[in-house]
Amino acid sequence: MSKEVVIRLRMSQADAHYGGDLVDGARMLALFGDVATELLIRLDGDEGLFVAYDSIEFKAPVYAGDYIEAKGVITSIGNTSRKMTFEAYKVIEGNVDVNVPSKARVLNPPVLVTKASGTCVVPKHLQSNKE
Repeated sequence: MSKEVVIRLRMSQADAHYGGDLVDGARMLALFGDVATELLIRLDGDEGLFVAYDSIEFKAPVYAGDYIEAKGVITSIGNTSRKMTFEAYKVIEGNVDVNVPSKARVLNPPVLVTKASGTCVVPKHLQSNKE
């Protein structure tokens, strides 16, 4: 059983919510929700329910064309609760040249764009994978 999950995807034009192709910060939280769901399935065999964020910090902008890597780690396991931390990094920056729209750049090191922590629950009767 893995207590860490990583997903990577490209922000599309459909993800752009504001002028200048800026992606809404809520999109990063949706990625964290997907990461949390996978963590719960791997631990408990059930998708569970995300009940609260303890903290959310938006650190840098994300734009359509950027590749984002979202990571999550289970930091504490209670009877039904699972505390988690999340980080989202921009690993590739898209659209770096207005004259060449296909131009992109790999970021080394990646740029932290969002970090958060929160709690999910899986009712006892739905937990099928026991550690």
